[in-house]
Amino acid sequence: MSETQALPANGRGRLRFGLVILLVGLVVYILGAAPAIMGLDRSPVTGFVQISVFLGGLGLICIGGYSVLNQFWKGTEKSIAADIGLRLVSTGYVISFASGLADVFGFGSHPFRSGRLPSIPYFGPLQATGVLVGEIVIIIGFLLLIRYPQRQHPPEELE
Repeated sequence: MSETQALPANGRGRLRFGLVILLVGLVVYILGAAPAIMGLDRSPVTGFVQISVFLGGLGLICIGGYSVLNQFWKGTEKSIAADIGLRLVSTGYVISFASGLADVFGFGSHPFRSGRLPSIPYFGPLQATGVLVGEIVIIIGFLLLIRYPQRQHPPEELE
């Protein structure tokens, strides 16, 4: 049975799948960003694993959110704004990813010492600002992906 035959004609299965991915991403994001909420905070610093977990959750949020918002365009041609929105979601995630793992890549707040990587990646104010900027770009992209109703222009009256 093919994928299109297994799903209802209106795409409710894909919509539900996207919502599930979005919610799982939100839980993973919260687990990485604030593990103390779930009683899992074992370190006073934000380490590599914690940064990776919340960036992975943010990636799942982006995939799930795009999947959900894409279902509202089914059967119609996407607007240019929606295409730009997809690219902004992707760009925002790249900004967040690069900013979050800046110390691992070697250009973060924690400088190299004698040519070696820092022992503990430091999630400092520059990285937090970069991740926040990336998340704002993602939000703008999602807002552009929303399918707003078309305005009906009243017919011009004849004089």
